[in-house]
Amino acid sequence: MDQDQELQWVLQARAGDQEAFAEIVKAYERPVYNLAYRMLGSESEAEDAAQETFIKVYSRLDTFDPERKFSSWILSVASHHCIDRLRRRRENAVSMEEIMAWRWIPDQKPRPEDRTLNADREREIRALLQQLPEEYRLLIILRYWHEYSYEEMAEITETTVSAVKSRLHRARKQMAVMLAEQKQVSAA
Repeated sequence: MDQDQELQWVLQARAGDQEAFAEIVKAYERPVYNLAYRMLGSESEAEDAAQETFIKVYSRLDTFDPERKFSSWILSVASHHCIDRLRRRRENAVSMEEIMAWRWIPDQKPRPEDRTLNADREREIRALLQQLPEEYRLLIILRYWHEYSYEEMAEITETTVSAVKSRLHRARKQMAVMLAEQKQVSAA
């Protein structure tokens, strides 16, 4: 995405140009939805979160700093919104059925034998990911699904690069420990 074009859209949208904001939505609806889906695990909740994110973005366009990347700013708004939703959800009991019903958005059409072999591994990863604290889950998603650099992740999470590296390391370590524990239980 051309940063100059994005900045132009933001400035026009700040001035009340609805078409400019529509271009922003068109450019970011997929990345915002994907982030929300991976954070929340539900298509309908991700759709709601994406819509609410764009409402927040529209109402807070005046707070956007043109010195930052717009993509980092909008995904930061989306991630904070999803974390808030997850915290509210935690206040309400979440059933195991809801957690286990979460599905990945497939990147390619796998062959039937690959699908069978990968199904168990995907279930394990989804379950492990859902057990991580929100800030760890967010970093794993940003790094491995959106392929953001440490610098971009630091900007999105409003922290330092060293904090991102440290938290990402702890998240991977925690997932490895949980996976090892899970394999011990299944071997017994």
